[in-house]
Amino acid sequence: MGVNRDVGRAAAGGEPSTIRVEIGELVLDGFRVDPDRVSAAFEHELTRLVREHGVPMASDGALTVDALSGLPPLPAGLSARRLGQELARAVHEGLSGRGEATP
Repeated sequence: MGVNRDVGRAAAGGEPSTIRVEIGELVLDGFRVDPDRVSAAFEHELTRLVREHGVPMASDGALTVDALSGLPPLPAGLSARRLGQELARAVHEGLSGRGEATP
C-alpha cells in the first residue's frame, strides 16, 4: 500500500494538488458480497476521507506500508456498500496513525 503526494503544489495554499493511494490487494474472507460493489464503495469512501481529512502520516512525502494491522473486526452480514465504507474508514484510520502500519 502506498500514499504519494503530488510534488506540484496547488497555486493557492501550497497544499499538494494530488494524493494517490495505491492498494495492491484487499482480501475479504467470510463475506458473501459482490466484490465489485465493495470495491466501488471502498474507493468512493476512501476518496472522500482523503479529500476531507488528508493522510497525516504522508504529510512529509511518500509513504509505503506493506500491511495495516489492528483493524476492527467487521460483521459478516454487512451489505457490499456498508462493508466498503467500513473498510475504507479502517484503512484511512490506519493511514492516519490510528492503526498499526507495517513498513
